Amino acid sequence: MNLGLTNKRVIVLASSKGLGKATALQFAKEGAKILISSRNVEELKKAAEEIKSVSNNHEVYFEVCDVTKEDDINRLFQTANAKLGGVDILVNNAGGPTPGGFAQVTDEDWNAAFEKNLLSYIRTIRLALPYMKEQNFGRIVNISSSSTKEVLDGLILSNTFRLGMVGLSKSISREYAGNNILINTVGPGRIQTDRVTELDQMSAEMKNMSLDEIREGFKQIIPAGRYGEPEEFANIIVFLCSEANTYMTGQNIVVDGGMLKAL
Repeated sequence: MNLGLTNKRVIVLASSKGLGKATALQFAKEGAKILISSRNVEELKKAAEEIKSVSNNHEVYFEVCDVTKEDDINRLFQTANAKLGGVDILVNNAGGPTPGGFAQVTDEDWNAAFEKNLLSYIRTIRLALPYMKEQNFGRIVNISSSSTKEVLDGLILSNTFRLGMVGLSKSISREYAGNNILINTVGPGRIQTDRVTELDQMSAEMKNMSLDEIREGFKQIIPAGRYGEPEEFANIIVFLCSEANTYMTGQNIVVDGGMLKAL
């Protein structure tokens, strides 16, 4: 199937590693022009070279961007305009907020999570929409969490702001569907990333168990019997942004190997 992504102009946030990097790589394999970003310039350089090498696509650029800083986001879109000539596809992503229950998180934690996991998405979408409206085409995918379907104990900030992201996505998907701009949310279950390893290690320490024991416990409740790979998650995003998807918008999809029991 030709996904029609050749020369599409794609921004992927938080993409020097993990889900963001895997997503950028899959787009690059389809012949898209990619702008990746993160806070660490050395990690970005390394990721860009790896994506170029693996995909044989040299239209891969990078820009340092701390998504909690409005000036950084503005500069990211200036770079997109200069290097890509605009924006067709936006993949929003940000690291997870501070873990903890209600009694453990502070006002500073709440404010930081709002800025990183909701306000940053609002700012990037605000800058992307004028390009998309003018060309009567756009695709936006907001990476969220399985907590949008089933809350995760000890992750109250994620439970709160990721769900706000779903409300945002659904609302603007209805506003801009007539402009051929499709907006969806995709959340990971147990995908093998550094963030999941961090959370598994935290669970292991709290329960006085080994990391392997924690992982085996999760595998037993995942019908697929294993953790997912980042590229499996990325493939869903690529589909949603491709010519194969012309009608799906406003949806909240979780890629979890069937782990969640929530409908």
